[in-house]
Amino acid sequence: MTEERFFELTAYERELAGKGLKIIAGLDEAGRGPLAGPVAAGCVIFPAAGPFPKADDSKKLSPKRRDALFDEIKEMALGWGVGLADNAEIDRLNILNATYLAMRRAAAAAIACAAERGNTAPELILVDHVHVPELAIPQLSITHGDALSVTIGAASILAKVTRDRLMETYDAAYPGYGFAGHKGYGTAAHYRALNELGPSPIHRMSFLKKMHGRDAGDWGSR
Repeated sequence: MTEERFFELTAYERELAGKGLKIIAGLDEAGRGPLAGPVAAGCVIFPAAGPFPKADDSKKLSPKRRDALFDEIKEMALGWGVGLADNAEIDRLNILNATYLAMRRAAAAAIACAAERGNTAPELILVDHVHVPELAIPQLSITHGDALSVTIGAASILAKVTRDRLMETYDAAYPGYGFAGHKGYGTAAHYRALNELGPSPIHRMSFLKKMHGRDAGDWGSR
């Protein structure tokens, strides 16, 4: 990452530090779109004035770089946390409300981690694009925040790496679907597996019904 890019990514943080804020957090999600698996959220807490890891939008980074930053972020942060909402919760609540649930869980985990490390809760949480209901701490929603804020970018890395690793474990638990490769997204190979095997226990049946009008019995059978 160039120094110019890092300067761009810390613009919000510098502004907030200039306004007197001491501790801030970033909050982001990964996995809203797949047909299978949970939605994940990451939350990181940093001093508003830094230091920060050189974290960018997780989608712009290679898997190797994300893995390296995953460990660096957890070490540098005042507190960090990941929250999940599984496919059953997605089916019951809908994907938006399940995402909010995962985000609240991530924020609570990060605040608890900060307390264990002897640090205080954030004064403000920067959130990518959405406003999270029932979040006690004030929040600032930033559209495309994972590409504009280093704290949100760091949170996006925690969420994506955690979810990707979990989908790799599901690949071993439910062979034949290719979860390690497509991570649950609707690729051609994924649809071929669905037609042959039917849905697995981690598929989002509400997605399959809404997108394709097919219930569990309308697919193949494992």
